[in-house]
Amino acid sequence: MSKPSLALRELDELETLIGRAGPALRSEVVCQADYGGHRWPIHCLELGSRDPDVPVVGFFGGIHGVERIGTQVLLAYLHTLVERLRWDEELDHSLRRVRLLFMPLINPGGMLAETRANPAGVDLMRNAPVDAEDPHPLLGGHRLSPRLPWFRGKPGEPMQPEAAAMCRVVEERMLTQSFSLALDCHSGFGVRDQIWFPYARTARPIDCLGELYALRSLFRATHPHHNIYVIEPQARHYTTHGDLWDYLYDRSREQPQRLFLPLTLEMGSWLWLKKNPKQIFRPLGIFNPIMPHRLQRTLRRHLTLFEFLLRAAVSHQRWRPEGEQRRLLNQAAIDYWPSILSYEDQ
Repeated sequence: MSKPSLALRELDELETLIGRAGPALRSEVVCQADYGGHRWPIHCLELGSRDPDVPVVGFFGGIHGVERIGTQVLLAYLHTLVERLRWDEELDHSLRRVRLLFMPLINPGGMLAETRANPAGVDLMRNAPVDAEDPHPLLGGHRLSPRLPWFRGKPGEPMQPEAAAMCRVVEERMLTQSFSLALDCHSGFGVRDQIWFPYARTARPIDCLGELYALRSLFRATHPHHNIYVIEPQARHYTTHGDLWDYLYDRSREQPQRLFLPLTLEMGSWLWLKKNPKQIFRPLGIFNPIMPHRLQRTLRRHLTLFEFLLRAAVSHQRWRPEGEQRRLLNQAAIDYWPSILSYEDQ
């Protein structure tokens, strides 16, 4: 196959990191996306223990092609890890007890086309076979036309290849573990960085609400001066059809002895627009920091969170609530996020 005339800088950077890391970073192309007459690889990377019983932390990005910053922050973290592999004994010790998984560029066709959707016009985060209870018109997903944003896909069609590949990776490499945690990196909502968790389709509480509240409290207590995230259920803002993390969380409940915690990082791009209103006229300016110093700040801003998630996974048995503590934390979470229904209201 001839070399594509198109270029994707993020993909070039990812493949350079794969080559630089050597055998420590295990790489597999799990899908290919067609765009511009060429097939673009979708990589899944693994770092750390091969032990089938260790916890897994998965980092995902680039689901929406216009939100390049999600891919870029994961590449920045991956670059840091690859460099630390050469000298950091503490990292080496941690990686013997955990496995890190990366899919930093899930929608290369959409990124090349500078569209939210994939090249077929489907919004991958509206593409799972999940229906919302009270979806927002259009924004919540629709089947009207791929020419409109937030298109779910045609009725009865299977999931798009990119979405199906991501779900397959999560099901085969994360939901098989006793503990797994996912962080999906996006941008474009609000002036604050948000960390959302399911459900996106309903205001009813997720089964692992107590564990999510415990994780939130642990982060706040450990990093009291890093109060940049609003942590809450996505449904407090809007509900959507077809959310991939709703779908995958429900799949995880088929094995209730295992715990899967899916999180979404929504970087607040409205703050970038507020500080530099002119960037709204740039093709990707609504979703990404344009000024170099703001880009650099964003690339390092979330490293504390990424490292926290790694350590929380390694030590999950020390903070996960059980029994009466879990019940109390479930109720504390409902009191803290009052817009979600109590279990008695289901």
